[in-house]
Amino acid sequence: MKRAELEAEIRRLEERLLDPKVRADPEAVGALLDPEFTEIGQYGRVWTRAAILAALAADPSVAGGSIVQDFTVRRVTPDVVLVTYTLPDGGSRRSSLWRKRDAGWQMLFHQGTHFDP
Repeated sequence: MKRAELEAEIRRLEERLLDPKVRADPEAVGALLDPEFTEIGQYGRVWTRAAILAALAADPSVAGGSIVQDFTVRRVTPDVVLVTYTLPDGGSRRSSLWRKRDAGWQMLFHQGTHFDP
């Protein structure tokens, strides 16, 4: 996969996880999250895959909005990429690790850090 294609695909997946309609559907979110997924929330809370699926189903809104800026993708290994971006509304910097699996790319890890814009 060419770099531009990879960036477009990963951005599309990240943006799906910011879509309240997707976030409200545990099956749709589950398909995007690696079985070993963990998250460190913007205020330091550690989330398991099961906990994040339940939390998003209960409240699918996006803290900080859903307009992605400063989006970058860096290949870590042939099957793992690091993504960084900001959500300026409300101020959070985000980073994710995506792992290529048989089913496609799935998010392995995510962290959001609050900042004052």
